[in-house]
Amino acid sequence: MTAQTILFDFSVDSEKTSDSKQRQEIAKIVRGEVENIFPQIELAYQMTMEDGFFCVFTENKETMITLRIFQQGLVTMNIEYYLEDGKEPLMSFDSSKRLENILAKKLKVHSGQVLPTLKRGDVARYFPSSDERIIEYDIDALVFEERSPFQKIQILHSKTLGNMLILDELQNIAESDLIYTETLMGRGKENYEGKEICILGGGDGALLYELLKEKPKFVVMLEIDELVMQACNKYLNTICGDVLEKRKGDNYEIVVGDCVDYMKKFISEDRKFDYVFGDLTDIPISGAPVGEIWDFIRTILEHSFKILKSDGKYLTHGNGTACTESLELFEDQLRLLRPKVKFTTSKAFVPSFMEEWLFYQVSLA
Repeated sequence: MTAQTILFDFSVDSEKTSDSKQRQEIAKIVRGEVENIFPQIELAYQMTMEDGFFCVFTENKETMITLRIFQQGLVTMNIEYYLEDGKEPLMSFDSSKRLENILAKKLKVHSGQVLPTLKRGDVARYFPSSDERIIEYDIDALVFEERSPFQKIQILHSKTLGNMLILDELQNIAESDLIYTETLMGRGKENYEGKEICILGGGDGALLYELLKEKPKFVVMLEIDELVMQACNKYLNTICGDVLEKRKGDNYEIVVGDCVDYMKKFISEDRKFDYVFGDLTDIPISGAPVGEIWDFIRTILEHSFKILKSDGKYLTHGNGTACTESLELFEDQLRLLRPKVKFTTSKAFVPSFMEEWLFYQVSLA
């Protein structure tokens, strides 16, 4: 059950869109070619705007085509219709490319583009990359959906990536993403045997599961969202094993609660760790380090170094490597920490993110 949306964009000589008469002529050209595909098309609405022209065509009140002509020389067209399950789409990508090429020739455009059909409906398929590009996934089923007191939780199934955890409609981790966890923990570079470790967040259980394979002395995991752990235990146990089921073992314990509150408790008890993992929110995409999330990040950094041993390390994920400005802002926050710290970075292409991600290793200078 989907709505099919096909988007066209054309860049034409702005002299051809500068007045109303010229814009009407372009609309006539577009309608003439679209009629070859939708013979019953009719003009339902049109409006002359200060900066251009807008009109709506319909065919049998089922297919809607909107056309927008900007006086600056941009022509956009949107074809939208409902597709019943099991039926063939009205337009394939090949047929939409043919229409694009015909219109480009008729309009004598500088450049043109048609996007593959966007399939929208009851199953989410599109999620943003770290730098806010739209990525389409091969999602074929909604496995789980519920809202906790903290966030919207979904688990979707991808044909190629397996089950994927989505929090507040942002992709978090999938069954395909062992490389994410291994890069975060620096597998092969860090020695966790006999070490004491604190995980902040980590509700999907993947980091805890992989760390326990390294024979640590003890791992405490602080996760605020009980429902996330329940969902991942049931639908993502290929990445978390049974650690979210047991919650406590000889060398680990999962504590449900606010990690900041427990960090304050550890500080008051002078409890120290060899490693602290920040498996929490991503670095925000922003132009300045201000706002609630940045305040939270600063709090986590400051508290983490109060519970780390002098030779300990704080390990965390950053964001996509394309988000250079936000990553630089985070590094500025690291440079402001007192006592001073030093940091290194590592990178990995994460399958379900479909992009390269940056990770940080921070220690006292």
